[in-house]
Amino acid sequence: MTDGSKQDNGARQALPRISWRAGESTHGFRDLATEIPVALVHDAVVTAIRAATPADLEDLAVGFTLSEGLADMLEQIQSVEIAAADKGTEARVWLDAPRSAQLTALRARAAGPTGAGPAGAEALTEAFRPPVRVVGQLELDAEDVQIGLRAFREALTLALEGSGHGAGFWRPSHGLIAAREDVDAQNALDKLAGAVARRGLRRPGMVMTTAPLTAELVRRAARISAPILASAGPPTAPAVRAAEAADMTLLALARGDGFELYTRPDRIVGR
Repeated sequence: MTDGSKQDNGARQALPRISWRAGESTHGFRDLATEIPVALVHDAVVTAIRAATPADLEDLAVGFTLSEGLADMLEQIQSVEIAAADKGTEARVWLDAPRSAQLTALRARAAGPTGAGPAGAEALTEAFRPPVRVVGQLELDAEDVQIGLRAFREALTLALEGSGHGAGFWRPSHGLIAAREDVDAQNALDKLAGAVARRGLRRPGMVMTTAPLTAELVRRAARISAPILASAGPPTAPAVRAAEAADMTLLALARGDGFELYTRPDRIVGR
């Protein structure tokens, strides 16, 4: 999917199926979401392996790099290359010299002495590290929220079919700026982060997701210019606490008839 338009890009595959409804069977095909193993490689070392929908992988590589704090801005990423591998795809990211040196030092600390335990403890702590605080000001009224959500839903394909998740970025003066989809909610949000960064969008907007909100999704959304995060699903308790720490307005169960507000309700005016 590219910038709100419905595209395939290998994200779906039609497979035969037998449907049993009302006591009768029919033969036909169903478009199913696809997924492939994607190795995210930074400076020639594998950082993570994700099962991802094979579309917008450059956005995924950039968004993952920014969401994980391996780079703080797009300018610190020198190049991105998507290459076929023996059993999947590699998304190869090359960082500038200062960030590359920091990444090398981080890897050395994470490895720790052979047989030592602190590295594992640090990894557990890292999993729930606090989010960055959002920057930029944004106020929306309830109708703005609904307009943004409608535009987002109209741009979705996989998510509407129940075979994936979507993430979108909307601003009242520009409409739906970008939308991305993936079988994995975190991948979808990282793809969106990459799309927003690569387009040089530094002004705040509302980020939307179809997935139930976890603390990790909140943390990743905070790295996008997202004072407001809206989800069609419910939040977890840690997600609410993460939104408070990020100074983010959290909207959940956002549907056609309204939404629920959990943090910083002052950004939604005229309620």
